[in-house]
Amino acid sequence: MQGKPEWLKIKITNPAERARVEALLKELNLHTVCEEANCPNLMECFAHGTATFMILGSVCMRCCTFCAVQKGKPSGVDADEPRHIAEAVKELRLKHAVITTVTRDDLEAGGARQFAQVIREIRASSAGTTVEVLISDLGGDDTALRAIVDAKPDILGHNVETVPRLYTGVRPKAVYERSLALIGRVSQLDKGILTKSGIMTGLGETHDEVLEVFGHLREAGCDLLTVGQYLAPSKSHHPVVEFTTPEEFKQYESEAYALGFQFVASGPLVRSSYRAEEALGRPV
Repeated sequence: MQGKPEWLKIKITNPAERARVEALLKELNLHTVCEEANCPNLMECFAHGTATFMILGSVCMRCCTFCAVQKGKPSGVDADEPRHIAEAVKELRLKHAVITTVTRDDLEAGGARQFAQVIREIRASSAGTTVEVLISDLGGDDTALRAIVDAKPDILGHNVETVPRLYTGVRPKAVYERSLALIGRVSQLDKGILTKSGIMTGLGETHDEVLEVFGHLREAGCDLLTVGQYLAPSKSHHPVVEFTTPEEFKQYESEAYALGFQFVASGPLVRSSYRAEEALGRPV
């Protein structure tokens, strides 16, 4: 595989604002997926005074081969985390807050109560802020999902990540059908919550397989979609099989809209929470 193409090169922006966000996160003992997953948009998002908060620690119990988040045995749950996230949201004056998590198969209900408490704390201190959560599959636990839905996030996301044929090598502890079922269940529990999912390209999938996933997501009732280029965090992770061109991403966008998605973000550097507020018509 040749080096990264020109369209994947990152521009350095506003280091002072990035330093301010990093200092605030450190002060409140918070984690972000931006840092833990080596997101290519970290500098841009931090420069805009925003971040995607990652709850329940920084160690994941799943062994997905595409992800840079640390794997292993996680520590306990920080009871102050929901309050601290709400403080950070207020300090950064976020109009739209995104909360994600490591997968905690060791916790009752997969840590769903922590998600619910974070949502409630943000609502209490920043009434005008919309809230998006990007959750794990919760092991298929419907009670856990209900706990998060009852807290009423504006958007509930869960990524399928790749096409079903590649799950064994990319998401060995995940189940494609379980992820689709989770997305479909949200609409059954609360039609007022928008559902969202994401898929990466460059892992070895075909165009037709990606379109098939789009169709499955729409059948499950998924409203919002992200499509982005996979970038291997290291040589020990799943290799990049190919680079999708900007033109191909535009084609995916058109095809997804044709299937009925309400909002589609499709591009080389698109990630699950990148400019997430645009899905609700909010300015970046």
